[in-house]
Amino acid sequence: MTYRRWFVVGIAVAVVGALVAAFAIFYGNFSPRGYVQDHYTRAVSRDLGSDALAYTSTRAPSQVAKDVTDAWQPADQYVDGSGVYLRYDDDSVVILPLAAGSLILLERMTTAYPRYHHVVGGGWGWGRGTTVRGGGPGAGK
Repeated sequence: MTYRRWFVVGIAVAVVGALVAAFAIFYGNFSPRGYVQDHYTRAVSRDLGSDALAYTSTRAPSQVAKDVTDAWQPADQYVDGSGVYLRYDDDSVVILPLAAGSLILLERMTTAYPRYHHVVGGGWGWGRGTTVRGGGPGAGK
């Protein structure tokens, strides 16, 4: 009888664990992309082709950047008068000023780096390194 009780307790714990995992999967923010999608208004008309998805906020770029970076620490960040440029491993979050708030652009790094290189220059490293070429043997040659 003791084994049966432990079996029932084990099943109950497994069910609760599955419910918690399902809730986290469907309602959690597991990336800066998910955070922006959950907290800002989608603006399809402001998309940059199919590469950069646009969102808007009534808050200033500096306030939006603080919210995003408090939730997800970027690998690199560049700020100037044109906006705030956040680089993550796979994604970029670019926050530009609008007359009444901010335009937030989500884009994969593979297309964002060429698009914003003229602004960020060497300010954004690539991947986990600090240069576009990367590191290792022969780096810089």
